[in-house]
Amino acid sequence: MTVRSVVLDADGTLVRGDEPIPGAIEAVDRLRERGLDLLVLSNNPTRTPADYADWLAELGFAVGPDDVVTSGSLTADYVAAEYPDAATYLLGEAGLREMLAARGVTLVADPDAAEVVVASIDREFTYDRLREALWALDGSAFVATDPDRTIPAPDRPVPGSGPIVAAVAEAANRDPDAMLGKPAQTAAEAVESRVAGRGREVLVVGDRLDTDVALGERAGMATALVCSGVSTRADAEVSDVTPDYVIDSAADVESLL
Repeated sequence: MTVRSVVLDADGTLVRGDEPIPGAIEAVDRLRERGLDLLVLSNNPTRTPADYADWLAELGFAVGPDDVVTSGSLTADYVAAEYPDAATYLLGEAGLREMLAARGVTLVADPDAAEVVVASIDREFTYDRLREALWALDGSAFVATDPDRTIPAPDRPVPGSGPIVAAVAEAANRDPDAMLGKPAQTAAEAVESRVAGRGREVLVVGDRLDTDVALGERAGMATALVCSGVSTRADAEVSDVTPDYVIDSAADVESLL
């Protein structure tokens, strides 16, 4: 396989919780040594790309701010471009708020003033927040960061953005107008604009069939499922989404090249 670039998921692929997955740091180093173009593409919207890169670097990964794209940064770019002057109600966390504000998006706390609602993971989610988001959606655009149901954590999975988005969608009886993270076309376009190579010259590596592998499959890229996070080999055998490779962890990526 001739690969020019490798797109790596983070949670469940490079890290689990706040700990590197065994062999992942060394795997990134070896890919760098081969001269490959690397991009970390994460559906975690809670950190800015710069903060994400700093965190990964502190853990030992050879990653800089220009090497990271998140569903949060994709969402902030989208809202700023598509609704530049719209009052935006955010159901999300501080990192996403920072990204939206940095792009000049007007954030409002009053649901009745909202023209756009952005829904994402919110670890302080309450019934009152759901109620306000429902009210804010009256006549407003509905934007979601990503569909991830869970996030791999050290002991067991924890809820991600997906359940929050689903709660708002169910209450409002409507789907989001846009979903920006993997496996959306927006995320695929971000990959194509940032890495060397096209099609199967790009290898997408991640732990989720429904986001990581689905993104690569839809974009005609090569895909590898790692079994260090959410999806398993058994899942891959029965899934409509079919990875080109199934490996134990990111430590095995180099063996595919």
